[in-house]
Amino acid sequence: MLTTSDVSPTGRNLTAAAVLVVALILQVSVANRLPLPGAVTPDLVLLTVVALALTGGPLTGVVAGFCAGLAADIIPPADHTIGRYALVYCLVGYVCGLASDDMDRSSVVPFLAVAAGALGGAVLYAGLGMMLGDPRASWQIVSRIVPLQVVYDVLASPFVVWAVLRVTRRFDRERTRGRFDLPAARYRALSRM
Repeated sequence: MLTTSDVSPTGRNLTAAAVLVVALILQVSVANRLPLPGAVTPDLVLLTVVALALTGGPLTGVVAGFCAGLAADIIPPADHTIGRYALVYCLVGYVCGLASDDMDRSSVVPFLAVAAGALGGAVLYAGLGMMLGDPRASWQIVSRIVPLQVVYDVLASPFVVWAVLRVTRRFDRERTRGRFDLPAARYRALSRM
């Protein structure tokens, strides 16, 4: 069995990068094509950044958020100012990463962090669009889209968070305990396995 010192940080970083690449591909090829009411889709990349931040801490959240956001800014169909997603995901990753230490105090923390991340991400993206003069970011459009965006993100979050935990090996493999009742330190220890 591997101990926490047997896995290199490079392996963890490559795993996080692979998870982000898969999330970007699924966002562009699957989620953006879903015919959901309101013409809004769940933001799988944002949910992946939140999951990585919750399990890795604020630094992981910032780095994953910036890299994922920059990739989302340049991957087609990018029709906005480059850097908007990078800034939004970076900030959301940092704030959600701050909650990683509180995961052992309550099992509700991951779900609240996902909801707060979804709301914060949608509002920040829309607010930046308004400041930069994006014609699609008016109060009428934002007030209609943001609630739907948050609902879709929260509904998709259990699947995305579970997948990220599973892939990064922060998933509790002991069948005697619940999947999300591990302390944050235990999640970090499992990720290094």
